Amino acid sequence: MAGQLYLCATPIGNLEDITLRVLNTLKSVDLIAAEDTRHSIKLLNHFGIKTKMTSYHEYNKVDKAVYLVHQMEDGMDVALITDAGTPGISDPGEELVRQCHNAGIKVTSLPGACACVTALTISGKPTRRFCFEAFLPTDKKERKAVLNQLKTETRTIILYEAPHRLKRTLKELLQELGNRNVTLCRELTKKYEDYKITTLEDLIEYYESKEIRGECVLVIEGTSFKKLEKEVQEEWKSISVKQHMERYLDQGMTKKEAMKKVAKDRGVGKREIYQELIDVE
Repeated sequence: MAGQLYLCATPIGNLEDITLRVLNTLKSVDLIAAEDTRHSIKLLNHFGIKTKMTSYHEYNKVDKAVYLVHQMEDGMDVALITDAGTPGISDPGEELVRQCHNAGIKVTSLPGACACVTALTISGKPTRRFCFEAFLPTDKKERKAVLNQLKTETRTIILYEAPHRLKRTLKELLQELGNRNVTLCRELTKKYEDYKITTLEDLIEYYESKEIRGECVLVIEGTSFKKLEKEVQEEWKSISVKQHMERYLDQGMTKKEAMKKVAKDRGVGKREIYQELIDVE
């Protein structure tokens, strides 16, 4: 009988955030696959867990996943833990999960701490709709493309960033997104947990001459639907009403249909479009 994979969420700071279910699972499985065994041994020692560990990280994730799948096919139960938080979220765990599914190995997730949700809930930003971007890409072209997409993102945006890269990222966000409202969370669940509800401009000014410590989570307001609509309307106003009408007439619309569409595009009434066409004639 095949074993299975347990995705075990571990604390992101405060050790008391680990669940009883995770503790019992880590004690009962045959093997724990850890992102950094040197880091995880401290957690295991704290709770008196003696289960054997093996490393599973970004640089061995494909080959090691093959090995772990074989172990589970032979009946071994494996728990996957990351340095902090939920495995598979911004870490190599997704590769192991994918290979398990392909091999027909059962996978279950044991919920617990997750920095992005923790930051979102204390940010004061809208929580109904949000997008999680994790760390921005390091490749310049890909990074630029992602930032460009975020310009029109209407959901609350959640980003991770390392302290030594935060200042650069804040300046890029300001340049690409404008001066958005933002909540910066640091050292979540730890003794010196801190968050600042401010704007990108003020955050850049605040940290200009300060050293930044602790992993950071940025929760940024999305743009509004009204703002996007207004931007589109302004783009249409770069051409004349007559040219705008001709585009729709060339598509086979009647004059009445085209006038209605032009009025909607420009955010005005049909009477205003009609009057402007008369004035041109």
